[in-house]
Amino acid sequence: MVIESEYWPPKPKEPEIKVDPSDPATIPKFVDPMPIPAIARPVKKNDSSEEKTSLYHIQMRKAKHRFHRDFPLTTIFGYNGTYPGPTIQVNKDIPVKVKWENKLPDTHFLPIDHTLHGTMDTPDVRTVVHLHGANVEADSDGHPEAWFTSDNKYVGPKYTREVYEYTNHQAGGTLWYHDHALGITRLNVYSGLAGFYLIRDHLEKRLNLPRGPYEIPIMIQDKSFNKDGSLFYPDNATPPVDYPVPSTPSFFFGNTIVVNGKIWPYLEVEPRKYRFRILNGSNLRAYDLKLSNGGVFHQIGTELGLLQHPVEIGSFVLEPAERIDLIIDFSKYKGQEITLLNTAPAPPSPGTELILKFKVGSELTCPDNSTIPEKLMPFHKIDPASAARERTLHLDETTDHYGRVLHLLNNKMWDEPATEKPKLDTIEIWHLVNHFDFPHPIHLHLVHFEILGRKVFTDEDFDEHGNYKFDLASLTPPLDFEKGPKDVVRTEPGQVTSIIMHFKEHYGDYVWHCHILEHEDNDMMRPLVVEK
Repeated sequence: MVIESEYWPPKPKEPEIKVDPSDPATIPKFVDPMPIPAIARPVKKNDSSEEKTSLYHIQMRKAKHRFHRDFPLTTIFGYNGTYPGPTIQVNKDIPVKVKWENKLPDTHFLPIDHTLHGTMDTPDVRTVVHLHGANVEADSDGHPEAWFTSDNKYVGPKYTREVYEYTNHQAGGTLWYHDHALGITRLNVYSGLAGFYLIRDHLEKRLNLPRGPYEIPIMIQDKSFNKDGSLFYPDNATPPVDYPVPSTPSFFFGNTIVVNGKIWPYLEVEPRKYRFRILNGSNLRAYDLKLSNGGVFHQIGTELGLLQHPVEIGSFVLEPAERIDLIIDFSKYKGQEITLLNTAPAPPSPGTELILKFKVGSELTCPDNSTIPEKLMPFHKIDPASAARERTLHLDETTDHYGRVLHLLNNKMWDEPATEKPKLDTIEIWHLVNHFDFPHPIHLHLVHFEILGRKVFTDEDFDEHGNYKFDLASLTPPLDFEKGPKDVVRTEPGQVTSIIMHFKEHYGDYVWHCHILEHEDNDMMRPLVVEK
């Protein structure tokens, strides 16, 4: 007689798969649910008739975070000790105040290059918060030299206030806040100091877009890990040098993809419309995103507001710090699993072509009454003929006295006197000339701009003084997903990228820079002084 049971005959043992955090091939994918960042709550609200101002109190703290179910806890720096930080939601024209408080240790857990501006004779752990995309007064912008250490024991030369004020006097948009301390921005953001800041307006409410649990922010970053699960960041230049070490790399790509703090997660969705606000929060990596089933995205906005009309797109590119506002209609995909794919070519690291898996259910918890309107935001373009000034600005490189690659703007370093000094309430056109063989995302603080277009340049495109000979008709128009209000622009290699902006409302000390954080920290950043 043969007796069978769940114990007999013995079943062959499944091979044990050991997860090595430093080897992405060993990390199971799509096993963790994608978290949704918590909503920040004000600690105090003044509802008097004279002033309606909410006060938020957000601390920067060292904490432990689990990136994957099979990882040990990892040390991070986080706003309120979380990664990503809590999402701040505000209404247009309703001001808020935020007390950003540094409670971080004196020692960083990532390698610091002490040869960079701002790092030579200053404390290792310094922070300052930049609300990226904000129309804000200079002393609340988060200037790189307005840094402060734990409990404000030491402060930078531009530090003037402890509580920042945001008027939110701008259209609804997808902003984000992140560290901007001079010389160590790349390390602090990589450590976890980043979060969403969403501005809502009355138009958005009238449009009946997906909302509540059907509106989800998505922050994509790439990271690498050591075998013990701690964050890895290189301590040498690109290419490596013998001295000094640590040195900042010109290029660093993480080999795992982290979405809202989890490595290759999944998101369960209902068969209905969802609104996603997607942010590329990576130091360097760009993403070219599409759906694995060939589905379409209904883009409704760029970083700083809605488009005139929705645009159906099959894919889109996000450079570091760029955002996109879009709707995916899952109603046709009941029971399917759809992967958000990255088709950007560099670098070829297995797994980085995968971002996030959507698991579409078969039932609705409530009817989907949201819409994708035919018309969104009336858009009044800035007339190039009204520009008071054009500027030709070159993106170039040299080497420093250690022999390391140095990326620069107009061949000038951070500490040289400001040369971009627009007048308050004037319109300017900037021509960004990219001499590199790879794109650079350029970000201007304070102003929102429009992309006029791009053109491959030759020597014939510049006059005897080196100024670009601007001809609007000769430009290739911006791509479909770039035709809205922007604060970051992808400057294509070998091309001139022309943007137009109106400097209004605020004046003082701001900055403009490449948003590849390794480049920003190593002098691809310049002062921007708006003169009254």
